[in-house]
Amino acid sequence: MTEGPRSNGNGEHGARNRCESVEWTDPDTFARVLERAETRSKGNTFEAFAEGDVLEHDPGLTLTRWGSEAWTSQTLNHDPAYWRTDAALSRGFDEPPIHPDYLTAATLGITVEDLSEKGGYFLGRTGLRFPGAPVYPGTELRVESEVVSTATSSSRPEYGIVTWRTRGMDAETDEPLCTYERTNMIPRRDPVETDRSGSTNADGNGSARNGDGGEPAADDEPGSKGGLSADEDGLPADLLAPEGGFFEDFVEALEAASGRDAAVAYRHERGRTQDDVTVAALPLATLNTAGQHHNADVMADAPSGDVVSYGDVTRSTALGHARSDERTWREVGFDDETFHDFVTPGDTVYAFTRVLEADGDASDDRAGTVRFQHVAFNQRHEPVYSGTRTAEIRRRTS
Repeated sequence: MTEGPRSNGNGEHGARNRCESVEWTDPDTFARVLERAETRSKGNTFEAFAEGDVLEHDPGLTLTRWGSEAWTSQTLNHDPAYWRTDAALSRGFDEPPIHPDYLTAATLGITVEDLSEKGGYFLGRTGLRFPGAPVYPGTELRVESEVVSTATSSSRPEYGIVTWRTRGMDAETDEPLCTYERTNMIPRRDPVETDRSGSTNADGNGSARNGDGGEPAADDEPGSKGGLSADEDGLPADLLAPEGGFFEDFVEALEAASGRDAAVAYRHERGRTQDDVTVAALPLATLNTAGQHHNADVMADAPSGDVVSYGDVTRSTALGHARSDERTWREVGFDDETFHDFVTPGDTVYAFTRVLEADGDASDDRAGTVRFQHVAFNQRHEPVYSGTRTAEIRRRTS
């Protein structure tokens, strides 16, 4: 008779036998298993970040024409220079390049697992620039982030506030392609007591930036209605729209508003209702794995009550609406980007534009530079995103 395996004295053989006799997929048994099982969590809590830390994000991403076109088609960015070779060549490109909105979203998407997958509000981004030459399909993107500052939230002791400086680079040459600073609320491992001034009673997590721009005002948090003034008496008497979308049209509109109680500001007709493609598929195509966009089970108990759109989808959709009414030549950069409220499936994203200034200087004499404020809003006329944008706009006389 063959002798069976013996216990080594510490119960291992007995434990194996017990495991083998368990019906692990019996619904009642499995429910008890889940109650006892440890969850292997993703992402980092606030305590993981220290000023000066540099994180290199894996994996990288190869920027493809398909990815750029999928992003721009779904966000209604239909500039022919990013779709057709003849239009690209006339603009000075070698071929249709990667659209800067897709480049921006891909740069941020790669960082999510390391920086913000734990959740917390995306409070804003600034200093978004594209310092390199045009980016073409096939470029391999490498991304790194430096922790600029950490701060305690005086209003939400279960969160901290972290600002990172992120750089998307050509993996082969290390040439910077997309750079920005962004700020998020990040869940703490352990809440702290605060005196509601932004300082903390715990050791090591306070920051002098509180009170010095380190923590956004309460109306900058999603769920509030910050953004445009609700006091209509403070608005200009007249809002003027340019006659067309060339640089000269913006100059003429600003001149018409000068010296009067008027502003150059207008809304765009198009809207885009958020669906499974924009809420889930586009973020996943940029490796953005945040559960806020993909896990309806978890988000049912969140303040939004549902999964939410990736901020860069909301932003790019509003910019697509705006660009359809102008002759964009090149994107220069973005500042003071803020996300004011949640966008959930079924919400429709519209856009409003205010023209701030126009300057004849540009990288090409066929264009001039215009600075805009863009506001994305929903079907309830509530602002959901705002930011300033600098772009080169084609001249009519070119």
